[in-house]
Amino acid sequence: MRRAYISLGTNVDRARHVRAGVAALEAHLGPVQVSPVYETGSVGFTGRSFYNLVVALDTDLSPAALVARLKALEDQHGRQRGGGDAPGGCTLDLDLLLLGECIVTSECLCLPRQDMTRHAFVLKPLADLAPDLKHPLLGQTMQALWTRFDDDRQWIRPVAFAW
Repeated sequence: MRRAYISLGTNVDRARHVRAGVAALEAHLGPVQVSPVYETGSVGFTGRSFYNLVVALDTDLSPAALVARLKALEDQHGRQRGGGDAPGGCTLDLDLLLLGECIVTSECLCLPRQDMTRHAFVLKPLADLAPDLKHPLLGQTMQALWTRFDDDRQWIRPVAFAW
């Protein structure tokens, strides 16, 4: 078994999709630990603000099988790909950030996820959930990476989330 860290985000009926996404992960992959939930601005496009968090779980699935399971869960929750979402809308986005010490670089998958240290919506909840976890390539803890995070264009604020 390896520990997987998965980013969960939504900007459509946010509270409902956060609850549904976490419940689906538990139902299909087993017990999860969750970070605090944050509200963040969209990055890379203009759209509604998101709710984001990071989930940790243990799995014996391969990286490719786990990503396929995450994509299937997104689809089951109404995720539209290829421009089919409402402008700036995403019902459920599940991204595999880390899977144990796996390092994968392929056309379809990169582990650790390359952009995880560049986005507040990923790095802050990951640092909350696993502050002492070391990045497999950078050798720094998630808390140290968050402490050094410097992009004042990205706003992030905690949500008093009612589970």
